[in-house]
Amino acid sequence: MGAQADFVGVSGVQGWARALWGMRGAQDRARLGSGIQRAQAFMVLATLLYRASHLVVGVLAVVPERLGDPTACLGTVAALAVSALVYGTALRDGWFDRRYVWADVLVTGCLLPLAAAASGGAREPGAFAWAMLLSTSASAVAAVALPGLWPVVVVAVLVATNLPGYLLARADAAVVTGHVNSLVWSALIAWVFWRYLCRQGCQLDEATERAVTAEAHKARYAERLEHHRALHDTVLATLTALAGGGIDGNDPRVRARCAQDAAFLRRLVEQTSGSEPRREIGAALEDAIRSAESLGMRVTARFHDLPAVPPKAAGAVGDAVREALNNVHRHAGTGHAYVTAAGQPDGGDGVTVTVVDRGSGFDPERHVPGLGLRSSVHGRMAEAGGAALVEGAPDEGVRVELRWPR
Repeated sequence: MGAQADFVGVSGVQGWARALWGMRGAQDRARLGSGIQRAQAFMVLATLLYRASHLVVGVLAVVPERLGDPTACLGTVAALAVSALVYGTALRDGWFDRRYVWADVLVTGCLLPLAAAASGGAREPGAFAWAMLLSTSASAVAAVALPGLWPVVVVAVLVATNLPGYLLARADAAVVTGHVNSLVWSALIAWVFWRYLCRQGCQLDEATERAVTAEAHKARYAERLEHHRALHDTVLATLTALAGGGIDGNDPRVRARCAQDAAFLRRLVEQTSGSEPRREIGAALEDAIRSAESLGMRVTARFHDLPAVPPKAAGAVGDAVREALNNVHRHAGTGHAYVTAAGQPDGGDGVTVTVVDRGSGFDPERHVPGLGLRSSVHGRMAEAGGAALVEGAPDEGVRVELRWPR
């Protein structure tokens, strides 16, 4: 607890006050800081309100009836000054300065009740009850700001210095017992709240750390997955085509594609961005078609009223078309594919792209989608908010339909 009490929050109580009044925007949540900072801010605010209620009672007790009593007036001013010092620094720094807490205990909790009782108020306990009341909020502040067993020592000191005042006034045992009870329970309740909030704050910090770690792991996994997809759709497709011997490695188009793949690998090794965002779906489709044609494929393309779509969606559609054409080259047994792309008939922002071949096709009941279809086609489209449909039949070719949005 001592280490937690030493923590100085940077957000202060201002963020908590804004949250209590419903101002819960992202910027306000960021100001609240860690769980321990929130616990500290709440306890500063709670004890401040507790002290304010006692100061109001003290001012109302002195101003109308005891303005002629210099002890009462000076005591009220001293209580206000010490309270301003304790809570002003706490609001500024986010937590209590122990030096000022000890000054509050000595001045507000010990000296002020004794001085008020030793003055003319000793003839009537009610005349200095306001000063005794302030000592209960002093015990609450000490319970949350001081480490270890010091709050117990403070309560004992307050009891020892408050009792003589009641003895001078010959107060009833019930009054004395009630005051002692208030001193003890004010400190105990504040201490229990503080311990509970600290525990909850620690749990919140641990949960936040786990969430941040999970998000970082998720981001790394997504990055690796995207790299795997890109390698599968570009470098691996090129190497597979070259290894198959069906294309001429000296063809300028093949050499250009190899240069593009080498540049991609170089960027990947250097941990830089793999490609610039595609801002037009037409350009993304043209890139995919040129990539397929560089491997010797013949692609017949028809585009009609292509809409403006978000870069992420355009990139996903283009990469999915690239992989669909790679599959035609590898598996269809034909070197000719057809690509059509069109916007929605009603003029909306959606787009539908189909890749069709007249090759060997597949048996839907026996076909198990490979990595290219699962990740590079279905996975990409789903992540971008779209969908993919793959249809085929033996000796009747394959039809891949890409839709965005879903």
